Amino acid sequence: MSQHIPSSATVYSALLRADLTVQWRNRRASLLVILVPTVILISWKGLIEKFGGAFVLSNCMTVNLIAIGLMGYTNAIARDRDKGIFQRLRVAPTSAWSIMLSRLTVQLLMIVLNTTILFLVGYNLDHIAMTPGGYAFGYLTAILGGAVYLSLGQTIVGLIKNPETVNVATRLVYFIFIMTGMFGELGMLGKEIQAAVKWSPYGTVNRIVSHSLVPATWDHDSTIALLATIGYTLLFTLLGIRWFKWNSR
Repeated sequence: MSQHIPSSATVYSALLRADLTVQWRNRRASLLVILVPTVILISWKGLIEKFGGAFVLSNCMTVNLIAIGLMGYTNAIARDRDKGIFQRLRVAPTSAWSIMLSRLTVQLLMIVLNTTILFLVGYNLDHIAMTPGGYAFGYLTAILGGAVYLSLGQTIVGLIKNPETVNVATRLVYFIFIMTGMFGELGMLGKEIQAAVKWSPYGTVNRIVSHSLVPATWDHDSTIALLATIGYTLLFTLLGIRWFKWNSR
């Protein structure tokens, strides 16, 4: 008697529905992820006249991408691995890429959703208005920037097996990115830190997002930042795949 093996599309669809259900049940955590950049966006209203709406909005979007990649995705992967969920899925007739792709799809949907919320808050409360092209390119660069922090999260969860340690590590990295990125880019931490931040993952992502919101400002420096962003993503992805273990032992 032949055994029926479901197609990859069927398996992916089932995994995606399950991951979306889990994301919905953890919607309080998702609300916390969007809360911080939204508060920053509202509180930085006074900086719009000095630095421009694109600068303020791009920083908030970058903070949101860091939160999704590090606080959301990484901790969820570490928790599921510790519970043995990945081990059980690996026994099932499904490929490794289907398992990870469904989870990444959920995070990309979260990026689009949270970016939309920031656009709406920026428009209605801070009166930050972009052209249709600016919004379209903003979504695209948000996804590209989100890939950096999702891959960085994959590297962290690959390097560290204990879920509690992963949680501490992601919070620490998140704090460092936020503090050095936001204040360093403004030059409040010195010129050396400002120069370092410019080509850090925070700086390159923030720059491509900011310039994409106003397409007319895109220049050679923006293109170099885009290439650096892609380079960070490829590096972290390779390390994350190499180090990742399907179990916590």
